[in-house]
Amino acid sequence: MLDDTDNVLLDQTISLTGYQSKKKYPGTLRRIVYYAPELKRTFTFLTNNFALKAGDIALLYKLRWKVELFFIWIKQHLRVTSFWGNTENAVKIQIYVAVIAYCLVAIVEHDCVLKRSTFNVLRVISRVLTYKTPVRDLFNCPEKLLDICDQLVQLEFVFKY
Repeated sequence: MLDDTDNVLLDQTISLTGYQSKKKYPGTLRRIVYYAPELKRTFTFLTNNFALKAGDIALLYKLRWKVELFFIWIKQHLRVTSFWGNTENAVKIQIYVAVIAYCLVAIVEHDCVLKRSTFNVLRVISRVLTYKTPVRDLFNCPEKLLDICDQLVQLEFVFKY
């Protein structure tokens, strides 16, 4: 890992002193104060890892934040709010399916020149998923029809014998 000790302002060993805090975590912690020059601000990290260098700990927290931002993006754009399974394979499959669906909708939006956001196209398509209407016709209809599509709460299946 990258050791950026020039930006580490403090590397201390501390103990929690509050009654409840000390009761819940009686061990020692490491307090690292790191200055991020690109953001022009300092960050304070608490960890129980005494083996890694202080710069490496700061880098790990920075990378962890990128992972958090990735999951925020997934929740906002792929509409994955919870995972259906709790195994690594189940989570991967759900994320892959969501990314593939998002990419397919983005391709449809681009190829049909719909001039709408991918999120808007995804929202409309998800509401009329069981209709046999071509995609171009869905977006050539008046805005009133799109508003009706947005108000549909439950899809209906029509079976013809």
